[in-house]
Amino acid sequence: MSKLTAAGAACVSDIARRYGLSEPAVEHMARAVSNGGGSMAQFNVPELGGSGQWMAGGMTMVGDMFNHGLQNTVSSLCSELANAMGLTQFFETVQDISGGSWWPDGLGLPASTGGQNQARYAYFPQSRRIAYDHGDGRPLTILDTGDHNIGGFSQQQSGGGDPYFGVSVSSQFGQFALSSFPLADTSPSPAPVQDPIPESQESPAPAAPEYAAPAAQRDMAPVANDPVANDMATTAHPDQTAEILSTIEGLARLRDAGALSEDEFSYKKAELLARL
Repeated sequence: MSKLTAAGAACVSDIARRYGLSEPAVEHMARAVSNGGGSMAQFNVPELGGSGQWMAGGMTMVGDMFNHGLQNTVSSLCSELANAMGLTQFFETVQDISGGSWWPDGLGLPASTGGQNQARYAYFPQSRRIAYDHGDGRPLTILDTGDHNIGGFSQQQSGGGDPYFGVSVSSQFGQFALSSFPLADTSPSPAPVQDPIPESQESPAPAAPEYAAPAAQRDMAPVANDPVANDMATTAHPDQTAEILSTIEGLARLRDAGALSEDEFSYKKAELLARL
């Protein structure tokens, strides 16, 4: 008898606490549901009225046949166990006789395995995959289960032309043939390629900032190579003396008001006095 996995034991403990049952009773029911492929269970648990039978979507029978509350408890318990087994591996998986798992790495741990004759299959709820080994030399088939939470497998003695030998599964959506599931994409994802930055698009080195003289100084600076300005600066008429002195007084007021710096005032004052 296979043992409960750590996840299965934790699930059994949680369900037992919520239903007010012993853990051995819930484990017995979990094994019954597992043996029935997730769609039925035959059990004999004193805490649940002795012998009974459960069928998914069908009638639930208990030893105390007129105890409808007990029937509802058994039905809810078995349905919850079947759903949990579709998402969690309850029992330890028996390894292949070769000493290792026959399914590819990366699928995780199977929740259920089975087979008939040379064919075998395993269901992996975490990765939403079913691995199927045809047993006749063909490559292993990996199927995508999508949103199905598979609760059990069933298999006919003869599958006819079915490549999966008549294997079908039950999920929350109903009963489906294994051949109805699409093949999983097993090709590796390509590594992202980062395009190199063209040389023409590389950011140029920042240019050194050019020095800019203060606006007042640029506006008042004399033009050394302008003959007209030089002539006006050196040939001031005597009548312009009063005007130059008045201009200096105006510049002093601008300096006192903060419109000119001391350096700008001194520079312009020296220029005007040079014209006298």
